[in-house]
Amino acid sequence: MDEAYSFLANTVSDSVIVACSGGPDSMALLSLVVKLKKENDIKVIVAHINHNVRSESESEKDFVYNYCVSNDLIFEYMKIENYDGYNFENEARDRRYSFFDELVNKYSCKYVLTAHHGDDLMETILMRIVRGSSLKGYSGFSRISNREGYSIIRPLIHMTKDEILEYDKLNGIDYVIDKTNFLDVHTRNRYRKYILPDLKKEDINVHDKFYKFSNMLSEYDSFIDRYVDSLSDVFVDGVLNISKLLKLDKIIIFRIINRMFEYYYGDMLFCINDKHVQLVYDLVTSSKPNAFIYLPLGFKGVRSYDKFELVKFSDVHSYDFEFNEFINLPNGKNIELVKNTSVNDNNVIRLNSADVLLPLHVRTRLNGDRMVIKNMIGSRKIKDIFIDCKVPMHDRDLWPIVLDSASNIVWLPGLKKSKFDKKIGEDCDIILKYY
Repeated sequence: MDEAYSFLANTVSDSVIVACSGGPDSMALLSLVVKLKKENDIKVIVAHINHNVRSESESEKDFVYNYCVSNDLIFEYMKIENYDGYNFENEARDRRYSFFDELVNKYSCKYVLTAHHGDDLMETILMRIVRGSSLKGYSGFSRISNREGYSIIRPLIHMTKDEILEYDKLNGIDYVIDKTNFLDVHTRNRYRKYILPDLKKEDINVHDKFYKFSNMLSEYDSFIDRYVDSLSDVFVDGVLNISKLLKLDKIIIFRIINRMFEYYYGDMLFCINDKHVQLVYDLVTSSKPNAFIYLPLGFKGVRSYDKFELVKFSDVHSYDFEFNEFINLPNGKNIELVKNTSVNDNNVIRLNSADVLLPLHVRTRLNGDRMVIKNMIGSRKIKDIFIDCKVPMHDRDLWPIVLDSASNIVWLPGLKKSKFDKKIGEDCDIILKYY
């Protein structure tokens, strides 16, 4: 913790905003800032956000507020009243950073401190490796990152969670516990509980190795970015020049495609992964002079001879495809025939061709569609399944439904499996994956 404090003292020399949930990490960070305030007389604004998903949120607000009163800190509070439903974690993140932007302008601050630590960095890198990302994405996050007009600083990035907890214990620092941090339903929690402990058994200082790895990737990414900046005639006003693009090395092509996605998607870039980048690459390197692919959030990637660009489509309200081995869907998702997988959730279905009439089809919903759900008696309306699964209204029209040629609905990808689904180990010769 001495290193973190020294870093803070040498970096922060003005008003500072501290993101504080009241948990052990942010309270440890806040204690350092209080110490810095006493020595340097800086203004400290504590930003507390109520994500409005737990009953304990109000008491946590009171806990942080009382700490601020006791230590002469400015308390700023935001409660997220409702969500749009596109992606909880990313939407919550967007709201947090919008709140920070407002406070920066209100108090003319140059710095926002967050309590991200070494374990957080490891989790982020591992999750992105598994999910797929760009070179920049694989690097996780840095100790200092710049936003418009201010810097996000993460002083605890060299520390582990255990070190922070030990610091809190030795210094008598009170904090609150978010019980959802222990639920396996959240992806990050599973990495935290089951993967990181094994990595630390191999090397107790493995977080330092991840930090070096992160910095190395960031440096490579910055170098590639500078080179791409010099290629001013390849991607102009949202349009790729394919003939010029294909003269470049593959790694540069992929970086330019990623930059194209950044141009079109902005804050919604989390919807894009390496599969989408590969789809664009396959299209621009194909022999087809005119073709298109579907991408998330109502975009189509359109190739017209030597040009490629993204356009918003509003005319696609329904579709009906015959399935072979792979389909890129209008909702930006894919269904692929795979040889094997250990996954057994609703994103995968196993079928025996003897039970269904081939070929399979993928289409949008029709009035009266019903499905016999696995392990249930009778059938249910697709409409009711959408309601039960809380699928947003704007997603339902393009949601894929997989059925056989006898019009039996065999799968509602990502939501429900039918009676035709086989358990792992049972006879099946068709395995489909939705992603």
